[in-house]
Amino acid sequence: MTALFALATSLLWGLADFGGGLLTRRIPALTVVVASQTIAVVVLGAIVIATGGWTEWGPQLWFAVGAGLVGPIAMLAFYKALALGPMGVVSPLGSLGVVVPVGVGLFLGERPGVPQFAGIAVAVVGIVLAGGPELRGAPVQRRAVALTLVAAFGFGAVMALIAEASTNLTGLFLALFVQRVTNVTAGGTALFISVKRGGRALPEGTGVRILWSSIPALAFVGLADVAANGTYSMAAQHGPVTMAAVLSSIYPVVTALAARAVLKERLRGVQAAGAGLALVGTVLLAS
Repeated sequence: MTALFALATSLLWGLADFGGGLLTRRIPALTVVVASQTIAVVVLGAIVIATGGWTEWGPQLWFAVGAGLVGPIAMLAFYKALALGPMGVVSPLGSLGVVVPVGVGLFLGERPGVPQFAGIAVAVVGIVLAGGPELRGAPVQRRAVALTLVAAFGFGAVMALIAEASTNLTGLFLALFVQRVTNVTAGGTALFISVKRGGRALPEGTGVRILWSSIPALAFVGLADVAANGTYSMAAQHGPVTMAAVLSSIYPVVTALAARAVLKERLRGVQAAGAGLALVGTVLLAS
C-alpha cells in the first residue's frame, strides 16, 4: 500500500506541476498558486463538513499550519530560481528536498534493508537526472542556487509535516483543509503586497477573461496537488517514511513524460537515463 500511494503521489504531483507550468505562461505564478489553492479550499471545506472532519480538531493540526506556511515560501523561491535559471540546473536541485523526509525517517529509527537503501540511492540519482541537469554552459548565479536549495528544503519539510498532521482519513481531510487555508492566507498576503508594490495579479488587457477561462485548469492543479498531499500522508502512515518519500519524489519523470506527450518536447538523453534509474530504484524500494 505504501508503494501504491507513493506512486500515486508522484503521478498527481507530476501532472499538477505540468499543469501549473502551462498556466504560468499566461498568468502570474503567484496568482496561479492563490487561485488554484482557493478552489481546493472550497472543495475540501465541503468534504470536511460532509465527513464530520471538524471533530478531529487537535494540536496535531499545527503541523498542517506549518506545512501551509512553508509551502508558498518554497514555491515562490522555486519560481524565482527558475526565472534566474538555468532551468536545467534549478529543476534537478529542487528535487533534492526528498532528503528531508528521508532524514526524518532515519532519525526516527527506520532502518531499510540493503535493497531499499540501494533503491533510495538509485532513485534519488534518477530523480536528479530526470530534471535534465546542465553540466556545461553559462555560470549559475549563487542566488539561483540558494533559492533552489531553500525551495528544496521547503518541499521536503512540507512532506515531513503533512505526514504528522493526521492519524485517520477524516483527520486527513481536516489537515489538508487547514494547510490550504494557510496556503491561501500566506499566498494572498504576498500577492497583495506584490500588487501594492506595482506588480500585476493578472495579465494586462484580457486578464479577467483569461483567468475565468482557466478555472478548470486551475481547479485541476489545485485538487491534484491536494490529492497528492493526501496520498503521500497515507503512504507515510502505511509504511516506512523513507520509502514513501523517495517513491513520491519521482514526479519529475511524470512531468517530463507529460511534456513529451502533450507539448512534443523531446527527452534529453540524461532525462531518459534518469527516468530509467528512477524506475529501477522504485522496483528495489518496493521489493
